[in-house]
Amino acid sequence: MAADEIVDIVIVGGGGSGLFAANEAAEMGDRVVVLEKNPRPGGMTVWSIGSFTSSNSPFQLAKGIHDSPEEHFEDMALFHGKLLERDNPALRRLYVDNAPETLRKLIDMGIVFMGPMPEPPHRAPRMHNVLPNSRAYGRALYRKARSVGVDVRLETRATKLIMQQNAVIGAEIEHKGTVSRIFSRKGVVLAGGDFSASTELKAQFAGPVIANVDALVTTSTGDAHRLGMQAGGQMVNGDVLSGPQIRFIPPKRNLITMLPPLSMLGRIMKLALEKMPPALVRPFIMMFLTTVLEPQKSMYRAGAILVNRNGDRFTDECEQPQLAISSQPNKEAFIIIDGELAQKFSAWPNFVSTAPGVAYAYIPDYKRNRKDVYREAGTIKELARKIGVPAEALQRAIGQFNATRKNGGLTKPPFIALGPVRSWVLTEGGLRVSERLEVLDASGEAIPGLFAAGATGTGGIILEGHGHHLGWAFTSGMLAGRAASSNPARALTPNV
Repeated sequence: MAADEIVDIVIVGGGGSGLFAANEAAEMGDRVVVLEKNPRPGGMTVWSIGSFTSSNSPFQLAKGIHDSPEEHFEDMALFHGKLLERDNPALRRLYVDNAPETLRKLIDMGIVFMGPMPEPPHRAPRMHNVLPNSRAYGRALYRKARSVGVDVRLETRATKLIMQQNAVIGAEIEHKGTVSRIFSRKGVVLAGGDFSASTELKAQFAGPVIANVDALVTTSTGDAHRLGMQAGGQMVNGDVLSGPQIRFIPPKRNLITMLPPLSMLGRIMKLALEKMPPALVRPFIMMFLTTVLEPQKSMYRAGAILVNRNGDRFTDECEQPQLAISSQPNKEAFIIIDGELAQKFSAWPNFVSTAPGVAYAYIPDYKRNRKDVYREAGTIKELARKIGVPAEALQRAIGQFNATRKNGGLTKPPFIALGPVRSWVLTEGGLRVSERLEVLDASGEAIPGLFAAGATGTGGIILEGHGHHLGWAFTSGMLAGRAASSNPARALTPNV
């Protein structure tokens, strides 16, 4: 075992919330170490769509939009539906009150935004979209961390929290087979993302069916949740999920995600998007839109079907196909339509996918921008060959479906397959936290020296709507870093 060391604050997780927490604490004069198990920093943040939703932003003010945290607080509740009773209004208030400052800090780091974009039921445009892509967040936060002296240790995992007299005083860590201990004078902040890639935690809190659904980020294994619960923390809203959603498999190469996350490039893109005619802007938006969003359920109601890799129709598409896909071969399926449906979903109001307030994508957009998931043929047999499924099975599946339709079915060529599609889930449950982002035990008391932020520390806040997940990640990270830094320093003599 390597020698022990003592620092002021330990952050578990080097994603958006963890790096934000580290930067805040370092700017307040603390010696901060970030433990990131992956070979690169950024976490879930760099895989996100990149929206940040806030009121009272400089972009709103520049456009004469008068907005307030109070109005944002009220409008957030309109997204929640039946989940409203599960929400934590104190944390919702904490978020909306502090999000404007968080956004300004991101801008000061060189992050470039376009917007704000409208997203009903928000009464005002509040959605700010990062340029050129979400990797810009990871780059800016990591550069900031290095500039303020944060020690970011990659490929380093926290395996256990160290407790003394019911307080968290550090962590046992492992780096490439070497085990050591790191102690914190002020506190440990858990910021390890969600647990959507943990079959065990999904089964425990959301049930065995959800446990089989894939995660968007395969390293989101709930390590920080486990650490917090082992120390006495409590999971809240562990059964609340974003999804499961059916999405197209991501492209192997995509211009938007391949662009270097440079501020200069973001400013050039922003200027171009603001000055170019809409007809020229739309193709750019479509490259983004057809990459990240889900096909609409209205396609299935109109007569599209799902078939698996064996060519079989395996579910009622209008029920919960997102759950059924996860039990199919390779956890994949294809959406099958004919020429009539393709024509219908080529113009408003029948769109394939949408980003509210940004744009709508239709069949021609997928044909143009996602050739990897678009296959077209004059016959069902030829379509089967193109997507690699048994022709007889696909013909049988479509024939049986057509026999159930009063007004025909999938009969008019060309026949089109969209896919593969897969089912993905994002878990929303997190450790119960106070308004200081302290982790709370079963009695509601703060566990001394332990804080949580981001997806690890959602604390019951419901984050429906675009831009609230990232907004909470950064804002809670900022506040957790400050709270940990304000803790009185402990005189540690490690003997545990």
